[in-house]
Amino acid sequence: MGEAFSNLMKAIKAGEFVYTGELEPHKSADLTEVLAWAKMLKETGRIVAANVTDNPQSVGSVSSLVASYLIQRETGLETIYQLRASDRNRLALLSDLLGAAALGLRNVLALTGDHVKKGDTVEAMPVFDLDGTQLTDMIHRMVYEGRDLSGNEIHGPRPMFNIGAAGNPNAEPLEMEVLKLERKAEVGADFVQTQVVFDVDIALRYLDATEHIEVPILIGIFPPKSYGQAEFFDKYVPAVSVPKELLEHFKEFKQISDKEERKEKINEYNVEYFTEFIKRIKKKSTCKGVHIMAVGYPEVVSQIIESVEK
Repeated sequence: MGEAFSNLMKAIKAGEFVYTGELEPHKSADLTEVLAWAKMLKETGRIVAANVTDNPQSVGSVSSLVASYLIQRETGLETIYQLRASDRNRLALLSDLLGAAALGLRNVLALTGDHVKKGDTVEAMPVFDLDGTQLTDMIHRMVYEGRDLSGNEIHGPRPMFNIGAAGNPNAEPLEMEVLKLERKAEVGADFVQTQVVFDVDIALRYLDATEHIEVPILIGIFPPKSYGQAEFFDKYVPAVSVPKELLEHFKEFKQISDKEERKEKINEYNVEYFTEFIKRIKKKSTCKGVHIMAVGYPEVVSQIIESVEK
């Protein structure tokens, strides 16, 4: 790990078990809803920072850079600025990173990004000048050498970013994923946030396999709001499997006609399920926190954290 510039990194270095959240701006210039979600996460008192997505699943949305800055300014919640390499060449990436530094952002999650064919603008030209690992290397050079990938000097104060990288515990074979993570650590990743994991045994296997890599890992979880969400992950998200027990419970909840009663049952189950999940992974020395991807569902976040910590 390098220097700690952000509150997130300072908390990790202090030995805290950290919680991060996720905010997803839409195809709109109106950030009212996202700011309301951010305030709810801030009010938990336990979410140290929240990711701001960058064109998730290649669906065009408001700039993550702008949204990250406005969320921090308006709510005081620290953000993790997601940056996809799939939409920009290294020149555009450099420009956006310098802009992020000028705006006072302190966390960047370097991502390769999905292919544009997965999104809603399939006519767009994919870029992929860099991948997530090369982008991590580029940011690290900017911070610690004051230069870009071509060796050109960056004038003035160096950018102060803590660099996040993505991990995938669901990958098969897992050995290839471990090699990728080793490389990301070598080029300067400060922390890792993983893709969604529903099966705690998969999370534990990943934490054991990456124990030798000295980068803090935050396991990603996604409390579903409905059977449809849970089923979608199981059927359509590559390599992600949802335990049958969870699917069966959500199928039962679907039959409850009273909307408020159904919502209450779902909340209770998510809190119970993910409390046990987090307590088990928390015992692993490599696990330094949890990334709770409850997009549009911030009310369950504080309930899960309180249940784990009490």
